[in-house]
Amino acid sequence: MESLNDLGAEYEQRFAALAPYREAVWQVLVSDCFQRYVRPNAVLLDLGAGWGEFIRHAQAGRKLAMDLNPDMPKHVGPGVEILQQNCSHRWPLADGELDVVFTSNFFEHLPDKDSLRRTLQEAHRCLKSGGRIICLGPNIRVVQGAYWDFWDHFLPLTDRSLGEGLRLCGFAIERVEPRFLPYSMSQGWTPPIAFLRLYLRVPLLWRLFGKQFLVVARKP
Repeated sequence: MESLNDLGAEYEQRFAALAPYREAVWQVLVSDCFQRYVRPNAVLLDLGAGWGEFIRHAQAGRKLAMDLNPDMPKHVGPGVEILQQNCSHRWPLADGELDVVFTSNFFEHLPDKDSLRRTLQEAHRCLKSGGRIICLGPNIRVVQGAYWDFWDHFLPLTDRSLGEGLRLCGFAIERVEPRFLPYSMSQGWTPPIAFLRLYLRVPLLWRLFGKQFLVVARKP
């Protein structure tokens, strides 16, 4: 596993130069796509929050962010509760305390499927009946070898393998998009924000450019 210093250094090296662009992208992703899953009074956890681009823009009654990155607390913004811990250990939350768990480009950083299984079990325990987990991440079936271009990628996943894992942990799959967003915002193409709004409205474009899956599951 990586050291905490590695986590902070990797984020700085990978994302600092594009931080303003990433901020604008996530503002659109939240408003045009993900906010529909989060009620204004919801209890929302950003799992693997990183620099907090999602949780800063999401509207919720109570917001929590979980990550081991030592720089996470100074990035997530005011009013967000910090859970700085290993996600595969028991979460300091009561059964059924959460309405929504959101996670983006995080599961591939876990060391193995047992860690992912324990994480999904904790999400299931802490979600209310009817609560959702929203998972976004690189689909190795589409990305293939480029998946390993990042030093901290350990766990290869597809929409199908993650869906199977979610079902084994008691979730019911609600939505699956094998090809949703392009692969990475840390390098390469940075299209205009206006194009992103168009992209989200035209699923045909997802089939051309999408290399990340979107899986939404519900706790029955």
